[in-house]
Amino acid sequence: MTTLVDPTLLTPALAHPETVLGALDFAGVAVFAATGALAAAREKHDLVTFGFFAAITGVGGGTLRDLLIDAPVFWVQDWRYIAVCLASAAVVWIIGAGAWRFRALLWLDAIGLGAYGVLGAAKAEAFGVPPLICIVMGALTACFGGIVRDILAGQPSILLRREITVSAALLAATVYVVARLLGLDNWPAAAIAAPAGFLLRGGALIWGWAQPGFPGGLVRKG
Repeated sequence: MTTLVDPTLLTPALAHPETVLGALDFAGVAVFAATGALAAAREKHDLVTFGFFAAITGVGGGTLRDLLIDAPVFWVQDWRYIAVCLASAAVVWIIGAGAWRFRALLWLDAIGLGAYGVLGAAKAEAFGVPPLICIVMGALTACFGGIVRDILAGQPSILLRREITVSAALLAATVYVVARLLGLDNWPAAAIAAPAGFLLRGGALIWGWAQPGFPGGLVRKG
């Protein structure tokens, strides 16, 4: 696939915590990994499963994104991502699994949806992907790891719930792409887009916002 930028420039732009998007990337991995570890804690799994849940949730969405846009898989190129996932798992193991921590899972997920919605769109943009597909890649990056986490934990997938989750990632990715099309640089676009996704998900958590269900349906007779 033809890229818009030299792929060697993606490392300082997207993989190092010294940059704005790089810091957002590591933060997104950390919070998603924590949600995976908390899901393992809820089921009282062992430490190995904590680490596995944390890793698959933290890097799952980004892995699928990289495979789809023909990019080097990010965590294979940089060991720090897996280290961050394992550190998040260790922190959750140490602090325990009180009821408030499962509530924290929802808020960590909200942060991750905003951050990774932006990061997925930004990396797809750097690889020359059209704007609409950048938005799709943003949502995929933010949500796929959580989908795998829920399946592994035996929980209903976020795709099968009407609560606002995927929509928050879509909003973050869309705001970022539109801001970039309007000429904003990466960091101001990210500074607008990531909070937008977080606020939408946060509003859903506080006020119970949900997507409307399909009004029709099959009616059985007799």
